[in-house]
Amino acid sequence: MLWWLKMRDSRMQEKKVAMTRGSSLFNTNCSVCHGISGKGSPEAKANASASQAYPDLTDVGKRLDREQISTLLTTGRGRMPSFGHLSKEDRDALINFLLKTETKPASTASAAPDMHSSVITSSVAEGADFPYMPPYLNNGNTQFRDQDNYPAIKPPWGTLNAINLNTGEYLWQVPLGEYPELIKKGLPPTGTENHGGPIVTAGGLLFIAGTYDEKLRAFDKKTGKIVWEYRLPAGGFATPITYMANGKQYVVIAAGGTRYGLKSGGSYVAFALP
Repeated sequence: MLWWLKMRDSRMQEKKVAMTRGSSLFNTNCSVCHGISGKGSPEAKANASASQAYPDLTDVGKRLDREQISTLLTTGRGRMPSFGHLSKEDRDALINFLLKTETKPASTASAAPDMHSSVITSSVAEGADFPYMPPYLNNGNTQFRDQDNYPAIKPPWGTLNAINLNTGEYLWQVPLGEYPELIKKGLPPTGTENHGGPIVTAGGLLFIAGTYDEKLRAFDKKTGKIVWEYRLPAGGFATPITYMANGKQYVVIAAGGTRYGLKSGGSYVAFALP
């Protein structure tokens, strides 16, 4: 996948804006994913999957209360990391900004490093310009896509690769995943963006899901040929596991869905030979 990253001079563009403590903290810690002032990244506005991963937070108060936002900032969830390294005072200011209850101008900042955006904030004197604000901020997570919302680069858009660990050479490489509507048009499998790793069994099978088409597949580990596939009730964006019970081997995967704008799920799906 190809991603656009564009840096903007935050001090020049925000020079005429009265930055509050909460808005400064948001732009430093959160805007990389949620966009400036929480309006979402350009990708999120054009792509349903991105809007789920990096939602617009301008109306977050309609979905979450103060306690829920505080818990989310402290523990993280899904792609969002924990911001527990921020002081309680900073987290409260951030919540006030999100809930539009902030009125006081920014004054001092926490000296804790921001693990999410690799920016270290520092204390500043009362009245200083743009506290907590680094000189540059990026435009957020923006994929390079075409007018039909497919990756705007030549396929394959996702591959499964076998590497000989003795030599470092590729044994085989095959597309991983497909877009059903493109297959119906007669196109060969293009592969899709995928999130989830593989397991390999002693019998020589490699199991992996993680693709847009919501399938779990088994590959011959020697050739890369698909020997079995199954459409899950929701996307299996996770790594399968295998276990034994009463002398029978099972492969199980969590089908949680939600990525790519697909439906969500809440199933663990297990498979075994007859």
